[in-house]
Amino acid sequence: MEFWKLFRSNTKGMIGLIIILIEVFFACFPSLIAPHDPHKMSYLAIFLSPSKKYPLGTDEVGRDIFSLVIFGTRISLIVGFAAVGISTTVGTIIGLLSGYYKGIISKILMRITDLFLAIPRLPLILVLVALIGQSIWNIIIVIGLLLWAQVARIVRSQTLSIRERPFIERGKAFGYSDFRIINFHILPNVLPLTFANAILLIGSAIYYEVTVSFLGLGDPTHISWGMILHYAFESPAILYGAYWYIVPPGVAIVITVLAFTLIGNALDEIFNPRLRES
Repeated sequence: MEFWKLFRSNTKGMIGLIIILIEVFFACFPSLIAPHDPHKMSYLAIFLSPSKKYPLGTDEVGRDIFSLVIFGTRISLIVGFAAVGISTTVGTIIGLLSGYYKGIISKILMRITDLFLAIPRLPLILVLVALIGQSIWNIIIVIGLLLWAQVARIVRSQTLSIRERPFIERGKAFGYSDFRIINFHILPNVLPLTFANAILLIGSAIYYEVTVSFLGLGDPTHISWGMILHYAFESPAILYGAYWYIVPPGVAIVITVLAFTLIGNALDEIFNPRLRES
């Protein structure tokens, strides 16, 4: 309850949370919001400007842009949450092991982490998706497995600090196994910071999916904001001056990434008292 009181008092965090909750509702119940079937084409309604019937206009095959954006929310959020779930899990495990164990184990894990931090992520994501296929789950796995290094660094630094505290030494003196110490004494202390970082990473994951889809490597069987932008730039939308085809998905992406950033910053302030005091 104390956490909720602190979070509720953070205006930026609450704004971000409200935006994300609205988008989650759109993702779960898109048919209740979208006025048209996003897959329904009408060659009599090509590139119509915004109107009462089509709030955000139509695309090159007569589909309702507003309905496309609403249905695209689902895939964009799924990619964000699922990819970050993978990266947080992998990064937390590696960070805990490299921070708790000294010697060769820590050195090997940190050199691997440094390698992943040094690799240009976007070009590698594009190459891997092109090689293994344009499935939405392939995109999720690739993004998830390339974002864990940042998590590992944060978890390791926290683990190094916690490892030297008296209650860890007492646990070792009582004969607790490394598994018990890591999972029941260190992990609960690093989870808050890990959670705050994960929220910030969701925006990055959505950005990567949008970029992959925009460049033509997205899953064409699913509607996402990136795929909408891809089709917008493939069609003669610019020649037609169809700004309503390009602007709405772009605004949706910016608002979503901003919302996750606001929530992540609010969590940082809650978990780090020094930030609250400043």
